[in-house]
Amino acid sequence: MTNTNLENIIKKGENEQVEFKTGFNNDVIISLTAFANTKGGKVIVGVNNSRNITGIAINHEKTKDWVNEIKQKTSPALIPDIEIIEVNNKNIVILSVGEFPVKPVSMRGRYYKRSAASNQQLTADEIVEMRYISLNYSFDSFTVESKLTDIDKDALNIFIKRIDQSGRFKSSGNALSDFEKLGFIKNGKLTRAAELLFGTHHTALHIGRFKSPDHIIDDTMIRSPLIIAVEEAMDFIKKNISLGYEFTGELQRKDRWQYPLPVLRELLLNAVIHRDYRNPTDIIIKIFDERIEFSNPGGLFGDLTVKDLLTDSYQAKHRNRLLSEAFYLMGEVEKYGTGFIRIRKHLEEYPELLFDIIDLKDFFKIILLVNKDVTDDVTDDVTDDVTEKRLNKIIELIKRNNKISTKEIGERIGISKRTVLRDIEKLKKQNKLNREGSEKGGYWKVNE
Repeated sequence: MTNTNLENIIKKGENEQVEFKTGFNNDVIISLTAFANTKGGKVIVGVNNSRNITGIAINHEKTKDWVNEIKQKTSPALIPDIEIIEVNNKNIVILSVGEFPVKPVSMRGRYYKRSAASNQQLTADEIVEMRYISLNYSFDSFTVESKLTDIDKDALNIFIKRIDQSGRFKSSGNALSDFEKLGFIKNGKLTRAAELLFGTHHTALHIGRFKSPDHIIDDTMIRSPLIIAVEEAMDFIKKNISLGYEFTGELQRKDRWQYPLPVLRELLLNAVIHRDYRNPTDIIIKIFDERIEFSNPGGLFGDLTVKDLLTDSYQAKHRNRLLSEAFYLMGEVEKYGTGFIRIRKHLEEYPELLFDIIDLKDFFKIILLVNKDVTDDVTDDVTDDVTEKRLNKIIELIKRNNKISTKEIGERIGISKRTVLRDIEKLKKQNKLNREGSEKGGYWKVNE
């Protein structure tokens, strides 16, 4: 590494892959294990938290002692790359590790991950999950005590019919053989995925229709095999959301649900497929007059972030691989991380809807919210004043976050950055919006 490169790294400060230390101690080793359990990184010894170069007395013999200590205190043993660089007559040591292939790595029996510019100790569940990922396992692939005779025939028939229709799997005509090929049976035993899809399990979808947070109008608890449960849940949701109409250019009436049904189904499948089934808490769906919420146990899996989901290039991560495979073979989902892209595409036809994603680590929540300012006459004629509705949606997003970028606005609404810039210019001309401060450090101001 050149002095210029090092100085640029120091200037940017600590982050997800860089840590500063004034000396070598256990905290250095903790940071290295955290980096190894995340995306890799560098500990720069000889720099303080204020980004000042303090330097450190060092020689190659001493660095060997550091490496030996790191190896002894970590499991599996970490061996970092070490580089000594002189800056302004002061020595700086750079300890680098990549993401470790077999995770998690511990420091004296404790496990850490890197989050932003800090190290966080892993919970027991996170340790198990990281191990599954590392060994290419998933929780739904382990065998259970349920027997073949416990399989629900209706659920099995639906599955066979759907995969025949999708053409994504060529059945041999022998269900037992097919189940073994798909991983639903191992050594003569059903896997957790088969039990969830076709059998009796102890998880549930709890769906309620609310008039207010403490006033429930209707609710249901669904414990059917998941293949059937998805259909039962969609039926209950449709019964509890409004159905309006719009007219096409040929004056033909067309049904228009309060929320696009493909989006609701995608969110429901997302909750069913990606929930953490080690957690006994139910999937919870709350339907209010002007919003619907999907909550399921288990935060985003692997290193996925909410920001990733708002892009068109995120890589799919599967907590329950066999469940993902089953719904893929039925033609219900794709395996390539396109679910949220399709959701944003469908929402382009619903400019009155706001879409929020919340990752609470142990829970994942998605909210579809009707923006009152946009919905006055949307059910009468959706095609009228689409631009005005989009402008109101931009205003609503800015009210929530006055430092939101134009790129993020476009991703949240599902429009190009060029369209966002054009709409913002309209809002400025209408004196509804101003930009305060610089382009990078400033903020938006909504004129009420």
